[in-house]
Amino acid sequence: MTVFEELKRRGLIAQMTNEKEIEELVNAGKATFYIGFDPTADSLHVGHFMALCLMKRLQMAGNKPIVLIGGGTAMIGDPSGKTDMRKMMTKETIQHNVDCFKKQMSRFIDFSEGKAIVVNNGDWLLNLNYVDVLRDVGAHFSVNRMLSHECYKQRMERGLTFLEFNYMIMQSYDFYKLFQDYGCNMQFGGDDQWANMLGGTELIRRKLGKDAYAMTITLLLNSEGKKMGKTEKGAVWLDPEKTTPYEFYQYWRNVSDQDVIKCLKLLTFVPIEQIEEMERTLEGQQLNQAKELLAHELTELVHGKDAADKAQEAAKAMFGGSGNNDNMPTTILKAEELTDGGIGILTLMVRCGLAPSNGEARRLVQQGGVAINDTKITDPKCVIYPEAETILRKGKKVFHKVIVEA
Repeated sequence: MTVFEELKRRGLIAQMTNEKEIEELVNAGKATFYIGFDPTADSLHVGHFMALCLMKRLQMAGNKPIVLIGGGTAMIGDPSGKTDMRKMMTKETIQHNVDCFKKQMSRFIDFSEGKAIVVNNGDWLLNLNYVDVLRDVGAHFSVNRMLSHECYKQRMERGLTFLEFNYMIMQSYDFYKLFQDYGCNMQFGGDDQWANMLGGTELIRRKLGKDAYAMTITLLLNSEGKKMGKTEKGAVWLDPEKTTPYEFYQYWRNVSDQDVIKCLKLLTFVPIEQIEEMERTLEGQQLNQAKELLAHELTELVHGKDAADKAQEAAKAMFGGSGNNDNMPTTILKAEELTDGGIGILTLMVRCGLAPSNGEARRLVQQGGVAINDTKITDPKCVIYPEAETILRKGKKVFHKVIVEA
């Protein structure tokens, strides 16, 4: 099975410009391709997972990845899939985020000599002359055609700034620049980037008379059509300081029955034949085994085998009554946070990060979704007297250990 066949079999490919040419380049290991990442935070998140896994797969087949960090485009913000304009960031913040990204990406991509490179589009975009851009690049873009794309249509209703209107031109110029300077012949990205990517292939064709290719990958959506990677606490981050390995493991362990096979295909390196066999026979206890496999594979990929093993042990300690809970998310309460040794259940929920506010904590308690050491709590006014080690549970699957500082 060729690498391109595997991409199709796993359901990774959404759209592409020239299937035959892309297939030949990828299979022969002759694709020099790029994927762009705008450094809008100091950590990558689950939304970046698809792109990172694709880069790893293609690099393993001999192709060369270029990680394009959007130090320039992040100064504007991409309107694709957005209903509001992004907040402006300083150059210092962007650079800090860029440094964090490369460190995390090194778990997926081999950046040794000649294997892959990281470039920052701020190196060329921030030095461009406005009039030169209008003459050399702007002349190749039709406003009518740009406005026909979905990424602009949805923003037109609320108001699209001229600043954001230029994003497609900037991303297209990135492809043109990478084609000239690094021999980059292909761009990959999320399916919501299709219009921007086509702009790049068209600019290269018009200015250089040469062919470049674009392919989009399936967006990571759940069975309800919503983007995966969000929890009540916000995004599921790859940084262990933002989302602990245990929380990361639990996120994937708790995916719906309808999504587990899809996630195994799209995100893991479990052989596709093994996944397809699971898909044919999946039922009952096998579903839980598939979820455990998914959670362990992805946690190992991001945090390493040791962290994945510990997260799995902690999960089994909660759900199966075996293993240990040393690696469960833990909050240490100081004695001064207690009143006569007690703390209100709502305050405790917020303090442990299991609810964003007292109001949300009250709703969870009233709905019967909160328990202390397996005893359900239904009174929002309940005062908890933590023991040496107390287990706070939200719903059926979220556990949190509370320890009172001696």
